Amino acid sequence: MGSSFSFLIPEFSSTVTQQNPGLGDLPESCVASVLVYMDPPQICKLSMLNRAFRGASSADFVWESKLPLNYSSIIQRVFAGRDFPANLCKRDIYAKLCRPNSFDDGTKRVWLDKSTGRVCMSISSSGLAITGIDDRRYWSRIETDESRFKSVAYLQQIWWFEVDGEVDFPFPVGSYSIFFRLQVGRASRRFGRRVCNPEHVHGWDKKPVRFQLSTSDGQQATTQCYLNEPGIWKYHHVGDFVVTGSVKPVKVKYSMTQIDCTHTKGGLCVDSVLISPVEFTERLKQSF
Repeated sequence: MGSSFSFLIPEFSSTVTQQNPGLGDLPESCVASVLVYMDPPQICKLSMLNRAFRGASSADFVWESKLPLNYSSIIQRVFAGRDFPANLCKRDIYAKLCRPNSFDDGTKRVWLDKSTGRVCMSISSSGLAITGIDDRRYWSRIETDESRFKSVAYLQQIWWFEVDGEVDFPFPVGSYSIFFRLQVGRASRRFGRRVCNPEHVHGWDKKPVRFQLSTSDGQQATTQCYLNEPGIWKYHHVGDFVVTGSVKPVKVKYSMTQIDCTHTKGGLCVDSVLISPVEFTERLKQSF
């Protein structure tokens, strides 16, 4: 009877060859403990090595270490009144938050930087309080692919130039910078080439524009500069603020003014306000 099952028993030679262990033999728990110390792009690359790394790269505690500590508060603020998918693993939550998510009637977008998990936010010109915006003698809305919101506010001419805004948001602990994204002149396409129309551009060389910010915990900053270099989108630094871990969301107010009424000014595109970690400032300078 035993001979009928003999074909299931492999024949061993007198010399037994032992295979050397490889990366695929590592326990997933050990691999995951190493992945915690790597940034998300590195984790995604290593997940393609083998089954052990693929499984370890999905561990909740790996991706929870990449999410902001208060990510649940961010989800509540951004997805208030909307359904957020239930039972998502931490990796999928991270992936969803890395996409630009709109809130406050589409006037704001927030996302996590894919490499660092740091929070970034953009506020459209429609989410700003602009003096005279409803008077077509002064301002108009222009559709453009050069804005993430697909439209910008264009100033033709005005005496009193003032743009204000505020945001109430549970920013994670860290230091942040605020920028206005502006362009002197109006860009368009002509025969497939981008050209800048300098019509209406005047008054910005007479007095500097004043940028200000203030926070609900008493932080303040003020800068000023002349607006020049027509035809180029530039991020104008307003100032920095620090979030130290307060339980309450931080309210930040920001403004841009040139209210010297001895002369008019015009020919300016106002796209958005950007709030990003201070360490991204050099990255923004390189994008000019």
